[in-house]
Amino acid sequence: MTSKTRLKSILESGKFVMSPGVFDMFSARIADRIGFSALYMTGYGVSGSYLGVADAGLVTYRDMVERARTIVDGTATPLIADADTGFGGLINVRQTVRGYEAAGVQAIQIEDQEMPKKCGHTPNRRVIASPDMCRKIEVAVDARTRPDTLIIARTDSRTGLGLSEAIRRGQDYAKAGADIVFVEAPESEDEFKRVGDEVDCWLLANMVPTGKSPVVSAENLKAYGFNIAIYPSAGMSVACAALEASYGYLKGHGSTDGSAVPAYTMAQLHELMGFPEVWEFEKRFAET
Repeated sequence: MTSKTRLKSILESGKFVMSPGVFDMFSARIADRIGFSALYMTGYGVSGSYLGVADAGLVTYRDMVERARTIVDGTATPLIADADTGFGGLINVRQTVRGYEAAGVQAIQIEDQEMPKKCGHTPNRRVIASPDMCRKIEVAVDARTRPDTLIIARTDSRTGLGLSEAIRRGQDYAKAGADIVFVEAPESEDEFKRVGDEVDCWLLANMVPTGKSPVVSAENLKAYGFNIAIYPSAGMSVACAALEASYGYLKGHGSTDGSAVPAYTMAQLHELMGFPEVWEFEKRFAET
């Protein structure tokens, strides 16, 4: 067990958890400093930033668990991490939970899509049978070695099979032992409210502006019975826009001087990445 606050304790206290998406150490360290209760390692963000590919089941278990380990080691905030489908069958789910837990992840998200999976806000997602997902959840719960490691069960059935089926699956997944249920892509605020009314479990909502779901305020989500909201694109979408604007200005003006894009100074970058500690080390051991 790490010295970090445990996410389970935060949820048990009744506090609503807002969790921004992180995907590399720039995003993770900045979000870590803001004071959120948890960070969310987004599979979409890791797929894009690390491999430059679509979130379509192309990143591996090893890609994700090593990125999670790096984020945990470099931050002080509990980490929720996307684990796709568990990266395979039942024995893969067991390995995924053990590996993520060893990496320091406090909440492990596993979904009921067929492999290869796709981003939850894209079309043509297909799901496995509910009993098969329930078995995955049972394996995930059995595999963990700490009682405060949380298993998040996500269903992607709303888009293809309707809200009633998604709610039924959420209920089944809670009975199978999931600590948190995540119904992906409700299509209206009323649908979020219905999930909150009908699924008796800690609940997670996914806020993706311009995705399939409306953006619902944290205040309303809490009132509807939700306990966690993740914001996977809150970092990567603005980072991409800022990069495009900054690079475009440089190309058009031959300099970054005068650009209206907010930017860290080199001093701020040095401090964020830990150079003061390096310099202190050099004073003690390297300088003569």
